[in-house]
Amino acid sequence: MHEENKEPKRIVVKVGTTTLIYPNGNINLASIDELALVLTDLQNRGKEVILVSSGAIGVGLNQLQLNQRPISIPEQQAVAAVGQAELMDIYNQRFQIYSQQTAQVLLTRDIVEYPESRNNVINTLEELLNMGIIPIINENDTVAVDELDHLTKFGDNDQLSAIVSELTRAELLIMLSDIDGFYTDNPLKNSQAKLYKRITKIDDKLMEQAGVSNNHLGTGGMASKLKAAKRVLDAKGSMILTNGKQPKVIFDILNGAEIGTLFKHSGKESR
Repeated sequence: MHEENKEPKRIVVKVGTTTLIYPNGNINLASIDELALVLTDLQNRGKEVILVSSGAIGVGLNQLQLNQRPISIPEQQAVAAVGQAELMDIYNQRFQIYSQQTAQVLLTRDIVEYPESRNNVINTLEELLNMGIIPIINENDTVAVDELDHLTKFGDNDQLSAIVSELTRAELLIMLSDIDGFYTDNPLKNSQAKLYKRITKIDDKLMEQAGVSNNHLGTGGMASKLKAAKRVLDAKGSMILTNGKQPKVIFDILNGAEIGTLFKHSGKESR
């Protein structure tokens, strides 16, 4: 049992594209609705909730009826612009069913690295939480670039969720992915792969086991999730990586169930 996860006051939930989009490219409305229900219920319990959501490009591809992600950066940014608007419309619809107000916050890396704008971001998020509003955060894909002299990309939303957790001093980051947790090897290819139940330190061996992402819709892989976990550990926080197919798993996590992989300093690492 992960009893230590039962009482976090401030929680960041990161949801990946695979939770929001079916393999055929259509939008998973049932999953989004369940996510809205869960997060609203947590808010009703008195928790402070922040959602970091991927999916802009995936939703944009669906809206524009495109079968594959464009190659050029301007095309990707145009698709993201279409998708972000539609994604927020869907979120607003679903959260309003449960009478929960949300707010969109789009960030780029340079904003959180520049002290004054970083403070502005923190102040905005704190005020939204004080007002009982759930911030829905994504990278501003329509303007973010990654050049030698002007870095504005976080890399992916795994990193962004870890940074948001750090900025807001969240006690727990719950990362919903397409896998049950972090394994010794790819469980889809190796039936002998074992799930790490708890990891207290990110080392070279773990990074080697992470492999690469094969998902054409999202940008993050297991290596990205380990880098995010390292950032959370360095900030003395906690992170759980688990499967987001059923967002109600969040209830089980907060009830102390041993689900997914817990990244936390204290305790003994087990597999």
